[in-house]
Parts: sequence; structure tokens; C-alpha cells
Amino acid sequence: MGLALDNYKIDNDKQRRISQEWQDFAYRLALELEDLPHKSLYMKMCKEYPRGILEEARSFVSDSNARSKSKLFMWKVKELKGKIKG
Repeated sequence: MGLALDNYKIDNDKQRRISQEWQDFAYRLALELEDLPHKSLYMKMCKEYPRGILEEARSFVSDSNARSKSKLFMWKVKELKGKIKG
């Protein structure tokens, strides 16, 4: 039985395939934030950061009319991480 993500390819990215759920989430996040050139950053974040923080920041950005969604996302992630530590 194959995974639903087996045939999922990143557009012309040296035939790399998404094999983990967090990779799919990171790619969709980069698309939503209109920041595909930095998809590897989102891959790293999705692998290392708690999903709750990323989901909350994503929701915050989707409700805004920001010119730079990626910058707003990064700011919100930093703010949420600070709340957890402090």
C-alpha cells in the first residue's frame, strides 16, 4: 500500500519527492506565504518547531492583508516561541 504523497513532486526541483507529512506541510506553507525560494527554511522549521506554533502563525497571517506574508509569519513564530520560553 503506497502513501498518498508517493507521487507528489516539487516543481522541477531536481526530481525530489516529498515522503514525509511535515515536508508536505512545509511546501504548502511556502506556497501560502508566496515564498517558494525559501522552501528549505520552511522544511527546517516544520521539522524542528512544534506544529502548534506554526499553525497559529499561519492562521494569523492568513487573516491579515500583509504585503510580506513571510516576514509577518516569521515575526509571529518568534513571538509565539518567546511566549513559550518566558
